[in-house]
This record gives sequence, C-alpha cells and structure tokens, in this order.
Amino acid sequence: MRITRFHFPSTILGLALLAVMIVSACSVNVQKEKNGEDKQVDIDTPVGGIHVHKDADVADTGLTVYPGARLKQGNHDGDDKSANVNISGFGFGVKVVALEYESNDAPSKVIAFYRDQLNKFGKVLECHTSNHLDVSTNFNDDSDKNSHALTCTGNGGNNVELKVGTRENQHIVAVEPEGKGSSFSLVYVRTHGKEADI
Repeated sequence: MRITRFHFPSTILGLALLAVMIVSACSVNVQKEKNGEDKQVDIDTPVGGIHVHKDADVADTGLTVYPGARLKQGNHDGDDKSANVNISGFGFGVKVVALEYESNDAPSKVIAFYRDQLNKFGKVLECHTSNHLDVSTNFNDDSDKNSHALTCTGNGGNNVELKVGTRENQHIVAVEPEGKGSSFSLVYVRTHGKEADI
C-alpha cells in the first residue's frame, strides 16, 4: 500500500508495543499464506491487542468498488494492496482499512463516482497533491489543537484525494492517473480514546 504518511499519536503505538513486550500473558496467532508469508497476525494481551489482516473487506470502508475495477496485486517487495489493522489498549484504539484498486477508466470518472458515494458521510473535501495518499490523525502538529476537521496537505498536482469526516473518523478515496486509466485507494480510519479526544 502506498501510503506516504500515516500519523497517529506516537504514544498509542509506543504503549501498544510496550504492552506486548511487557505482558507475559499474551497470545500470538500467526496464519501463513501458501507461499509462507504472514497473512494474519493476532496478538492479544490483558491490556489490548494488535490485529493485522492482509485480506481487507471493502465493505469495512463503507464504500463499494468502482464498476470494473480490479484489486491491485501485491508485489515481490511485500507491498500489499489491502490491509485491515486494529490496535487497542489502555482506553484507546486505531482501526485502518485500506484497499488499492486499478481501473481502465479515467480518474475523472472514478472521482465523480466516489464523490457521490462519499456525500452520504458529509461534506466532501477535495485535495490535489503530487504525493501518494496522506492520512493524518496527529493532534500534535501545528494545526489548531481543538479542530477535528480534515485538511489538505498537498501543494497541487495530478493526484486527487476526496476526504470526508473528522480526524477521528474519516473516509478517504485517493485517485491517481495510471497510464490511460487510474489507480485508487479506499481508506477508512477510526481512532478513539484519550489521545484522539473522542
């Protein structure tokens, strides 16, 4: 998955990893694919857990797949094109569902389709960028600490990100030109707990 930047408070990840290392009463379950690569990892402790699944379900994003689009296949570098990640513990949690697709249709058609779908979640923010997908849930940056609004971070470019929701509960569709067609990512991010101010 080509997510250039994904921010959530570093305290969350640090505490989750610390909990996994400190707590001896934890269970680790790893399921492998036929080629030996990890397909699903579940770590449960008395204080929380980490669950990573490579086979994400598009329904978990709240969106449908653009007609005729194909799920991109992972490459040999381990760059998977779908993931469902859940981290929880100490009264906080982060859920990220992300899938990457490709279509023979022009980006403008894909954008129009998803703008219509995203409208059901609220006002759609359109961002133009030259970067790959940028997801931010970081409340420690220079933005207004009391604002939960999504913002654009790019300086313009051919890639379009459609965003709706808040930093704690966001739906994102990132579309970029690819040859005569387009590639696009569907992303759902949900955070809760003290760090996210929910």
